[in-house]
Amino acid sequence: MNKDTRLSDVLHVLLHLEHATEPVTSEVLAQNMGTNPAVFRRTMAGLREGGYVMSGKGHGGGWSLARPLDQISLLDIYIALGRPGLFAIGSRSQHPECKIEKKVNRALTDTLDQAEALFIQRFGEVKLDQLRP
Repeated sequence: MNKDTRLSDVLHVLLHLEHATEPVTSEVLAQNMGTNPAVFRRTMAGLREGGYVMSGKGHGGGWSLARPLDQISLLDIYIALGRPGLFAIGSRSQHPECKIEKKVNRALTDTLDQAEALFIQRFGEVKLDQLRP
């Protein structure tokens, strides 16, 4: 199964943008992420809409931070990316008829929901400036 690395990729980009003295193009940032510029722009769209980054078109255009890293949490970025799945574990069927499968699904769902709540809590506590080397 492929891992969703968007959160890690975007955090890396944001930390590098802090040091940029001028906007950085999608081409340069996409190359750093190992993707193409169109995919990069789609990935960053939610961050732009959330007010975490700005982008400009044309000569001198590119991406830059819209606010300081100490005003952005991991949770902000996670939400801006559309809340990518945290776990690869899932139920066999969403609407089982078997009583055992229903009980198994309930146990898995409850446990995963609790684990996700802990992730969300911790993501909200970590500001991006804490990720600096």
